[in-house]
Amino acid sequence: MDKSMLRQAQKLQAQLAKAQEELGSMTVEAASGGGAVKVVIDGHQKVHSVEISPEVVEAGDVELLQDMVMAAVNEATTKSQELASKHLGKLTGGLNIPGLF
Repeated sequence: MDKSMLRQAQKLQAQLAKAQEELGSMTVEAASGGGAVKVVIDGHQKVHSVEISPEVVEAGDVELLQDMVMAAVNEATTKSQELASKHLGKLTGGLNIPGLF
């Protein structure tokens, strides 16, 4: 491997590290139950907040609340994964690099 290829690989590695760091500050939101449950998650799939409408709690239907929380978390996780794939895909040219997404 010549020096220019090595420099190019190092530059790409630095850009990918920066892009992965940026994902930590990017967030997506998902809701379920017509907005009764809202979840905010970042590009690293860490949940930042869960908001539950008081009306849902007052209804006392625990199973419904559990289903709504699960649906919102699953949707937010999917959106976060799509965000990461799109954000990092700009650098990788659409290549699916194992362990990166």
